[in-house]
Amino acid sequence: MQLTLFWIFSLLMILFALGVVSLRSPISCALSLVGSFLALAALFVTLDAFFIGIIQVLVAAGAVMVLFLFIIMLLNLQAEERRPVKLSAMVGAGAIIFCFIKLLAEVIAASPLLSRPIPLLQETATNDIAMIGTTLFRSFNLPFQIIGVLLLVATVGVVLLSRRTLK
Repeated sequence: MQLTLFWIFSLLMILFALGVVSLRSPISCALSLVGSFLALAALFVTLDAFFIGIIQVLVAAGAVMVLFLFIIMLLNLQAEERRPVKLSAMVGAGAIIFCFIKLLAEVIAASPLLSRPIPLLQETATNDIAMIGTTLFRSFNLPFQIIGVLLLVATVGVVLLSRRTLK
């Protein structure tokens, strides 16, 4: 079951990543990037890395993508105009993709992990999340608060710079 979910989320992540580079609208690209981040978080969860999966959702899909969408809406970006596709570029891209898939198949075929099942991660006696929180708020409390203030100042600066003057 774990291997099946891994492949499903991997394919979803690849499809969303293709949407990021192939769609013309900046909003659609940003939403595809959110989908790719969420699929990556699901991959982490299937690998029993729950903390990294949750951080991926909170930081990447949450905060970073909200900032991207905020900037896109402030700049009022429109869809990119269509340009003619060159045949030489398509042939070159196809050759690169073919070589990549061939090399990937060779690496997978030569992998010693195929001969034995993937072991599940063992639970450890220590709580990693508690150790990260303790280290962050004891040893790095001042840098953590400075980054928070810096992000607040940057947000206020973006709002003030993007504000249109009233006549």
